[in-house]
Amino acid sequence: MIKVQDYRPQAFTDFTKEENVQAYRAALQKVRAELLGKHYPLVIDGERVDTAEKLTSLNPCDTNEAVGTTAKATIEDAERALQGAWKAFDSWKKWDMDARARILLKASAILKRRRLEACALMSIEVGKNYAEADVEVAEAIDFLEYYARSAMKYSGFGSSETTWFEGEENGLMSIPLGVGVSISPWNFPCAIYLGMLAAPIVAGNCVIAKPAEDAGLIAGFVSDIMYEAGLPAGVLQFLPGVGKEIGEYLTNHAKTRFITFTGSRAVGLHINEVAAKVQPGQKWIKRVIMELGGKDAMIVDETADLEVAVTAALQGAFGFNGQKCSAMSRLIVVDEVYDAVVGQLVERAKGLKVGTGEDNANVTAVVNEMSFNKIKGYLERAPQEGQVLLGGGAPGTHDGKPGYFIDATIVGDVKRESPLAQEEIFGPVISVLRARDWQDALDIANSTEYGLTGGVCSNSRERLEQARAEFEVGNLYFNRKITGAIVGVQPFGGYNMSGTDSKAGGPDYLANFMQLKTVTERW
Repeated sequence: MIKVQDYRPQAFTDFTKEENVQAYRAALQKVRAELLGKHYPLVIDGERVDTAEKLTSLNPCDTNEAVGTTAKATIEDAERALQGAWKAFDSWKKWDMDARARILLKASAILKRRRLEACALMSIEVGKNYAEADVEVAEAIDFLEYYARSAMKYSGFGSSETTWFEGEENGLMSIPLGVGVSISPWNFPCAIYLGMLAAPIVAGNCVIAKPAEDAGLIAGFVSDIMYEAGLPAGVLQFLPGVGKEIGEYLTNHAKTRFITFTGSRAVGLHINEVAAKVQPGQKWIKRVIMELGGKDAMIVDETADLEVAVTAALQGAFGFNGQKCSAMSRLIVVDEVYDAVVGQLVERAKGLKVGTGEDNANVTAVVNEMSFNKIKGYLERAPQEGQVLLGGGAPGTHDGKPGYFIDATIVGDVKRESPLAQEEIFGPVISVLRARDWQDALDIANSTEYGLTGGVCSNSRERLEQARAEFEVGNLYFNRKITGAIVGVQPFGGYNMSGTDSKAGGPDYLANFMQLKTVTERW
């Protein structure tokens, strides 16, 4: 077995130290000089393949600036990638688990050395500020490190426990599934992209990775790190393209063994429906692993430390402009402390700095025009759905430059059945709901179809224990923000309409990409 130290999460960078700020700014200059305008072709069977059409990634904080391009895969490219991945699987599945894990550990070492470059690229490509980019790259490193170690327990015959029986040898073997498709989102284009492909790969599968169209450069950057780490040709097929075209084709395909997807509820349910239909020549039931977002709530009761609660609300709602499936979009406050909490929250939110990721602003631009228009539509309805206490606008510019800028917005006295309280907005918008009492607050929290993250700020042990049992979410947090799950510390994933609760970064995540074979020999 490979000898490595026990897993420990990466430390985050302290940007209160001026030397760290200066190092980040130097990385921004380096990325602008060396990576801005870069083009990433497809990678099929280890060969870089260009296409007639390209996908252009824009800087969301200055849409006049093209960050770079990727190739745009066709159906024919997707078919070649699928056939090539199955060919590579013939040998990859026979590698020792240790050998596969070493590739992840080597990739981790490379990414650690290039951490600031990856951060800076995300500041430009998707508008992340320094801290948001830093914790994401730390998470990407954690996924590589954690899954490499997780793989060890699945190595060899008898890796899973069986009961002894006289006169026989009995054991369980964990074997890879085959070739799957990974369809990842733009909001965590380094960590989720890398985690979604690293886990099935270390388990012995081959993966066709389709990154989000808005974040192709960072996906190409970390894919190159995987190749540099020694990944054999065909094990990871890099296939940027349009989801409705190549994603649909591969999801339908009889030779696709599994699909792992992070994104919207609507797209995820469509993938699940398509994958469930058996195609001619298909010899398995496709496995689908999904995380589909949320409408996440934090409850504040009259026993809470209100300063802690307001800080948690600000961090959970406005980190990366609310563009997290775990973001706090509903703040549920019991009537007794409603006015105090909302008053403090509005005053604190007024101090948020608006600007670009490169300038390390608190609130930057949302990722693309589609998101901008969707959020703007909700803001236009907000005065009819509640009381707009802060923001409510969508300026679309900053410092004279066009960008997808949305005001940090707080809407008070929203009703539980309002679209603002039921639908995933995915932007810097808080809907505040007034609850009669604790039980009413918990009922409101459970009144959506989602079940990803949630939180309670309370000093009542009885209420915390009730929430532990009855708050219907996959990740529940007490007296802190409801975002920021750490790999191996808080395994992440929701249920209900929030996904398959696969628990990324958890002890059993790799099992999603393996099947068990029981072998018995009579002596």
